[in-house]
Amino acid sequence: MPNDPFSPAVRLLGWAVHGTFLVLLAIALVRTLHDGEAGAAAGGFALGVLYAGGVVWAGRHRTPRPIPARLWLALLTAGWAGLALASPDFVWLAFPLFFLYLHLLPLPAALPGVVLLTAAAVAAVAWHGGGVTLAEVLGPSIGASVATLMALAYRALYRESEQRRRLIEDLVRTREKLLGAEADAARLTERERLAREIHDTLAQGMSSIILLLRAARRDLDTDRGAALGRLAEAEQAAAENLEEARNFVRALAPPALQRSSLPDALRRLTESAAARSAARIRFEVSGSPAELPVDYEVALLRIAQGALGNAARHSGAENVGVTLTYLDDMVVLDVYDDGRGFDPAAGGGRPPEDGAGTGYGLRTMRDRARALGGALTVESAPREGTAVVATLPLPEGEERR
Repeated sequence: MPNDPFSPAVRLLGWAVHGTFLVLLAIALVRTLHDGEAGAAAGGFALGVLYAGGVVWAGRHRTPRPIPARLWLALLTAGWAGLALASPDFVWLAFPLFFLYLHLLPLPAALPGVVLLTAAAVAAVAWHGGGVTLAEVLGPSIGASVATLMALAYRALYRESEQRRRLIEDLVRTREKLLGAEADAARLTERERLAREIHDTLAQGMSSIILLLRAARRDLDTDRGAALGRLAEAEQAAAENLEEARNFVRALAPPALQRSSLPDALRRLTESAAARSAARIRFEVSGSPAELPVDYEVALLRIAQGALGNAARHSGAENVGVTLTYLDDMVVLDVYDDGRGFDPAAGGGRPPEDGAGTGYGLRTMRDRARALGGALTVESAPREGTAVVATLPLPEGEERR
């Protein structure tokens, strides 16, 4: 059995059985030749050839074939019986035959076979000795008992080993499934991260460029100077978007944060948004600015970009305010407008769609805040404006940048 974990031990046991058979057969042949029993010696030699032929055949056919093996065992048993009746020297060949019975036959058939073989050995000894002594009964009986106990012990160990092998295979399959699930989760997480980054950078930038180009086309016939100004702003927005894309590919921090602090980056963001919008946009800092980890600054900057983008596209506001507040244990970003507003309870808290939005922005902002242990709330009502509030707990001092 190729998958048998005890196959080395089984092979060793097999060679021990074969060796025992050949040694006992050799002793019997020497003694019969010494006693001048040429016929018994010839029969013993033929039995040895039959035994060796069966061993060679079994070695060439690794896949078990019950019928030829059992036919070979039956021929060996018949040959042994004839030799045991011819000479008592062959009786002790029953001992290796016990192992063959227990190995080649199923247990319900092997045990009766061993009992019959033991009885035949005792009867052969009695035939030649004219009676039965206790030693002549105990010899074959003890041999049969030892062989049976060894076979039963091996079968028990084999069953336990099979259970362990199946358990290990189940564990390996489970581990592979877990690894596959972790890989899928990692891919989904990375896909979600890429979607957030693209939405908050490239998509927002493209939306601003589209709005500027539409305004330039509208003013082209009536106010050429304003139209040229809009085109210049669109060109600047495209350049900034290109820089964002390059840094996104390189997995670097946003360009605005590479050049300055978070308050300065938010101030420039609001100034840029004000230049591209008809609304008045102002920015304020409250409290004492504190150093934040890069991921905090990136999250707050992206949330501000998303909220300003929503205000520009959906609110129709005249005034927009951005406030960055540093408290003792948290930092708060407020983006509020006096636009048309919406009902946060309707549509999962998304602003009303105007055909240009995807409803993805607020969910992205919430994900960014939650990833850092914070929260994002949206307060709005129809015709009463909208306020987006992101709250992030300040990290411990040693964890800050």
